Amino acid sequence: MKQIGRDSRERVGLTLNGREATGWAEPRMLLSDFLRHELGATGTHVGCEHGVCGACTVRLDGAPVRSCLTLAVQADGRRVDTVEGLAPAGALNDLQKAFRRHHALQCGFCTAGILMSLDAWLEGRPTPDETEVRALLSGHLCRCTGYSGIVAAALEVAEARRSEDD
Repeated sequence: MKQIGRDSRERVGLTLNGREATGWAEPRMLLSDFLRHELGATGTHVGCEHGVCGACTVRLDGAPVRSCLTLAVQADGRRVDTVEGLAPAGALNDLQKAFRRHHALQCGFCTAGILMSLDAWLEGRPTPDETEVRALLSGHLCRCTGYSGIVAAALEVAEARRSEDD
């Protein structure tokens, strides 16, 4: 059995936003810190470091997770998608555009996590209502927007995606 010392670092390889990425992490390094400091994915924000605020939300193998509660070594060999992956080639995706239209962000600190949660949730929820969107958003803390613009943006995108599928 390998002895894990205080200064040991493990190689962590993962698929980040569709591209292979590798870095080094101590066994207790959080995925949020690994993404930001080892891989340069600084769109993932760290707010409360207790999993309460949702700012650090990323997708791990497609499922939203709090990266401040996930160890970097747990992501080894897996797919991680961050807010940077929502906008391929630098163009905003439909949800980001709707956020802009509905003034759904102000300071922007919580926005990345909210976008990641909503994008994943809307994939499986083609006909959400306002109450459902607000229930999802209850897992995120935003001190600037009052959530109305975020709700409007989410409902608009759900409607547009349904129309595309028809």
